[in-house]
Amino acid sequence: MSVSDGASRRTRVRLPDDVTRPFEVFVNGVRQEEGRDYRVQGRTLVFDRELRTEGRLGFWRWLSIFVGVAGTYRQDDSVDVAYRRDGKPVVAARLPLEPL
Repeated sequence: MSVSDGASRRTRVRLPDDVTRPFEVFVNGVRQEEGRDYRVQGRTLVFDRELRTEGRLGFWRWLSIFVGVAGTYRQDDSVDVAYRRDGKPVVAARLPLEPL
């Protein structure tokens, strides 16, 4: 039995310990809606789509960017969570993405 390449890949993001409700979730600066874009499972956000970070760039990639030969066009998603700590607004930025 083979698994289709088009199968949905999910992504998990663990919330920092001090995040409490209410909070807002942003992917690449765009506000996400709970239930439609992600769901909360305990202290984890689960997205039903694959989110990826670009990762480290190698020497040749950096060199080609530096000399202006090529840019970097890889998928580079960022998940941020905005919440309040002691009544003050706080943002946990670029939380680590984990494939499921």
